[in-house]
Amino acid sequence: MDLADKAGEWRVLLGQLVRYGLTGGLASIVNIGVYWVLATRGRLDPNLAWTAGFLGAVVVGYVVHSRWSFRGHGRRGNLWRTGGRFVIISLVSFGLNSLWVWLLVSRLAWPVWSPYPLVLGVTPLAVFWLNRRWVFE
Repeated sequence: MDLADKAGEWRVLLGQLVRYGLTGGLASIVNIGVYWVLATRGRLDPNLAWTAGFLGAVVVGYVVHSRWSFRGHGRRGNLWRTGGRFVIISLVSFGLNSLWVWLLVSRLAWPVWSPYPLVLGVTPLAVFWLNRRWVFE
């Protein structure tokens, strides 16, 4: 593979990462918005509030990631295969984010907003890699 091909691959990866970040931002706004309203206004347990927000974010995430973030990457022939894998990776993401919420809010009694840096920084990079390598391969 020559240098021009490698540069092209990096451009594709960078484009996916930017689109993924924008889409993830949208899904995160849905998730955090639902979480915030239910945890603060609805006085719902933070983990239950996070679960409700997560469900809304999964729907938004799958539709936009499959049609825009990873467009032109991999195959989409089988909705059940791709969708099933997306749900599995979303559950990994949910588990990791639930860990942040439990640890920081429930266990350490930090503010409700304290998981945001980990939720918006650490988890998305891990999930991008998993989506690119396994879901939308």
